[in-house]
Amino acid sequence: MSTVAPPSVPTATDTAPRFTRLMGLGVALAVLVGIVTLLLPTPDGLTPPAKNLAGVFVMAIILWVTEPVPIAVSSLLAIVLLVVFGVTTPGAAIVATMTPVFFFVLAMFCIAQVVVDSGLARRFALALLTRAGSDSRRVVLAFMIGAAMMSTVVSDVPVAAVWMSMALPLLARVAPVPGGSQFAKALMIGIPFASFIGGVGTPAGSSINILGLFQIQQFGKVDVSFLQWMAIGVPMIIVLTPVAWWVLVWWFRPEVASVGDPAELRAEQQALGAWSGKEMKVAGLLALMIVLWIASSWFRFIDTTIVALAGAVLMFVPGMNLLTWQHAQRSIGWDVLLLVGGVTSLGAAAGATGLAKYLVASLPDMTMWSVAAVIALISVVTVFIHLPLPVNPAIVGVLIPPIALLAISSGQNPALYTLPVVFMTSCALLLPLDSVTVITYAKGYYRMTDMVVPGLIISVVWVLVMTAMMVWVAPLTGLI
Repeated sequence: MSTVAPPSVPTATDTAPRFTRLMGLGVALAVLVGIVTLLLPTPDGLTPPAKNLAGVFVMAIILWVTEPVPIAVSSLLAIVLLVVFGVTTPGAAIVATMTPVFFFVLAMFCIAQVVVDSGLARRFALALLTRAGSDSRRVVLAFMIGAAMMSTVVSDVPVAAVWMSMALPLLARVAPVPGGSQFAKALMIGIPFASFIGGVGTPAGSSINILGLFQIQQFGKVDVSFLQWMAIGVPMIIVLTPVAWWVLVWWFRPEVASVGDPAELRAEQQALGAWSGKEMKVAGLLALMIVLWIASSWFRFIDTTIVALAGAVLMFVPGMNLLTWQHAQRSIGWDVLLLVGGVTSLGAAAGATGLAKYLVASLPDMTMWSVAAVIALISVVTVFIHLPLPVNPAIVGVLIPPIALLAISSGQNPALYTLPVVFMTSCALLLPLDSVTVITYAKGYYRMTDMVVPGLIISVVWVLVMTAMMVWVAPLTGLI
């Protein structure tokens, strides 16, 4: 009887030469781009600082993708290059990094850590799984619903990690052959997919959302309220989560009808006992923050970033004692923070130098296109740009400035064309190149190419839903 061989997972020794060559190529290519940028004449209609900024953008993207140095270091280097290449002044380059986005993301890292450490995330997961029963298809759905719901207010990465930690013991009971179990593939791909989908539910669901809203305000001069975002994001979750589940269990038909023992999950849930004081504090704090975020839609003096920062600060206050600074330092993703800072600095320079306007002038004339066609095209481009540029903040930073100006030049509300960029940046479903998918991919239960077909199908549906939401729902919110 033939057996299915487990996927070959390269060892550090196997991959080191390949990655070393890639990193060396990245450095060489970035240096070459820098030299060419300085030597090339400035094209007509473009200022020398704008030409140099284009070169810095390309250099940063190359370094972010190939990672010869950590992404955080590349982001700091991008700020340095803005000054060295004469794009902007040192003060302007540094000030542009310290935006509300930076502090919102900082606060959300603290909040996500507390949700996990308090046990609240695990209690929520067990409550959902005990209701799913043992049917394998329903189990996959329960995991995806749970990940999507949690991801609306917690960053995608910790959400995927939490639900994967719940999935591993379940898979151990089933004992699937890594790479050979359809159920394991559906479950381990479904977790990051649902995390991505849930992340678009509210602005707090992802650092990309906050960065995108900041860029829209900066380049399009449009403020999108928390509730206006939810009016688009929540229906997308409601539609896309069951669609993604159906596609996955259709493409990866579970080879087992039932998995696990619901009684064991119930016993584990009962072992948690009554809610602890820490859990109640975290739940109460989260509820208060969400209420204030939603209230900011009517009371504009309530700032979403200040609410997030205040919530994070309260965690350290005596009497709350939810987080220590030593623990917070370990939980904060400094690479993401510095990447966001680098992207916002590059984005500010794109507006100041006129590079964004130049890029818009270079685009084909789309004034005769229907609004739906333009939105669909922008959405498709955002999906496929993940392949050469699997760095989500960079995608927002590259696409939003010219697209906002394109909308203005076309007589459209900038939010109409730029919001799809932000929503579709979460649609990284084609290959496990994002840090969220890498969490489950690293366990070896599915191969890289296993994501392609179901990811493509779900991406197509995502584009269609996004287009429909912007054409039909966004006007009802007063946004457009």
